[in-house]
This record gives sequence, C-alpha cells and structure tokens, in this order.
Amino acid sequence: MERFKFKKASFVSALLVTVAVVLLQFLFFFFFLELPISQFSSMLFMEFIVLLILAYILLSYSFERFLITRVRELYKSLIPTTSYTPSVGQSEDIDLLTTSLKKLNSDQNLEIELLKKEQSYRREFIGNLAHELKTPLFTVQGYVLTLVDGIEDKKIVKKYLKQTSKGVDRLIYIIKDLDLITKFESGMATLDQKPFDIIAAIENVFELLEMQASENKSVLKFDREYPEPLMVYADEERIQQVLTNLIVNSLKYGVERGVTEVSLEVLKEDKILIRIADNGEGIDEEHLHRLFERFYRVDKTRNRNQGGSGLGLAIVKHIIEAHGEKIFVESEAKVGSEFSFSLTLDRN
Repeated sequence: MERFKFKKASFVSALLVTVAVVLLQFLFFFFFLELPISQFSSMLFMEFIVLLILAYILLSYSFERFLITRVRELYKSLIPTTSYTPSVGQSEDIDLLTTSLKKLNSDQNLEIELLKKEQSYRREFIGNLAHELKTPLFTVQGYVLTLVDGIEDKKIVKKYLKQTSKGVDRLIYIIKDLDLITKFESGMATLDQKPFDIIAAIENVFELLEMQASENKSVLKFDREYPEPLMVYADEERIQQVLTNLIVNSLKYGVERGVTEVSLEVLKEDKILIRIADNGEGIDEEHLHRLFERFYRVDKTRNRNQGGSGLGLAIVKHIIEAHGEKIFVESEAKVGSEFSFSLTLDRN
C-alpha cells in the first residue's frame, strides 16, 4: 500500500470550497428561513467535515491527473521515445517526476558540453591541419616562383629543386599518415598478424636508425642481453612502425650523448610489455593526456623545426589499439620519457 502524502494545495482549495458552500447554507438558513442557529449548527458542522474530505480527495485526484497529463506531454516533447520511455502512473509521486526532469536537464547539459568540446577540438584540428599543409606548400610555391622568374646559375637551380622536392615529400608524408589514421578509424585497415621475434624486430629498428643516432651522438641499446627469441603474435610491419616512430621521437627530442633504452617484461596472461625510455628533455605532465592527438605538439616551434607530420604518436596509438592492446606514457621535464605498450605472446 502506498504511503499517504498530504497535498497542501489540494487541502487549501478544498477548504476554500467547503467554507464557501457552508457559508452560503448558513446565510440561507439564518436570513431567509430565519431558523435559530442551534437547529442547523450540528448539521452544518457535519456537512463541513464531509464536504472537506470529499473535496480534498476529488481535488487531489484531479490535480494529480492534470499534472501527470502535462508531464507526459513534456516527456513526449523532450525525450525521443526510441531512447527513453517514462512510466508514469496516476498514483506515482510527483517528486519522482521532478527527479526525472532534473536528470533530463542534467543529461542535456552534459550533451551540450560534449558538443562544445567536440566543436573546439574540430576547430583546433582544422587549424593545425591547415598550418601543417601551409608550411610545405608555401615552401614549394616560393622556390617554384623563383625558378619561373629565371635563374641562370645551375647550382642554385639544383639547390632550389631539391628544396622543392623536400617540400613535396613532406606533403606526401602528411597525406599518407592522415590516410592511414582514417583507415584505422573507419576499420578499413587490416592487420597481418602472425608470430615473429620481437627481439629481432627491435634490432632491425636499431640498425635502421644507427646513422641518425650517431649524428645525435646518442646510444640505442637493450637494458640487458636477450639470448633467446621472444615470439609475439602481431602484425610485424605495423609493430616495427610503432618501434620506429617511438625511437625516432626519442632521438629527435633527446639530449646530446643521450641514451634510448628498450626493455621487455613478460607479464601474466601471455602478455609482454615493451618499454622505450630515454633521458631526453621530457614532457610536462599537463601535456601527457593529449600526446596521442593528431597534430598535437608540446612545443610547436621546436617540433616543426624537427620536421615530421605531427601524426606519429596518433598512428602509434591506432596501431596498438587495433591489436587490442594498450599504450602508456610516463615523463618528467628535464629527466626523460618512457613509452610502453603491450603485445600478446605466441605460445604455440
């Protein structure tokens, strides 16, 4: 049985109606029929009590029906029936309806905030994309216009053509990276997963980047010797791309005579954690949660001078997540950074 709840508005309305009716009857008996008060006072008192109770019940029911009808109309206008269908009964407490409407208002405010954030992110992304494309385009345009004006010195012509070629290469690099990210996000990119030795893959990356490391006077090494192969099940080409991007970043933003160290740790449940740590410039904590966004740069001027598309870490994240794995980052300014990601071991 539902708990009785006193409704003040219904009671006041019932009281006013009852007083009016009893007062009219009192005037009729006393002035028109000229009856003594003692003859009808008891009757009027009983009538007052009965009328008050009946009026209160009737008005409570009517008010509740009216409010429920209005609230149902409000629900239909505000809430799509496909997403949420409220169950409102005639005896349901109005407080529950108030709570539901407050929750609806809160959900809509949250949705508005999310839309604002998405709009802000979209504007920032378009601005960054325009800037990344503008730089090589203006470079190419400048050299081409100079060549069109005519230069007799063949050495200068050759130099300008090389610079133009570099600008075109960077444009192609950005477009290819964007295309790769789009394929991963749309599910069009496929993975060729098979067993391979992760130690050999890391050694291949070390050999590939040996010259760049020597130019920076940096050292690429394992944290210890790994005499036995360590087989993982993944797309070897994509994982090698992840390793290359992460190690290249450690060389780009490392210190002179820096060290980039790769370590491997076998975890439970057939997982392995690959860590790539350096003693470079490090990254402030405020930037860590945005590192894997497209075109996000910690130091925009410094990073653009270093080249690259600004999409390397975004690609790394998409490749790792496409494998159903996770990537982590820890960093401290002036100390260094450590990127790590998990892979599945091949036990066959």
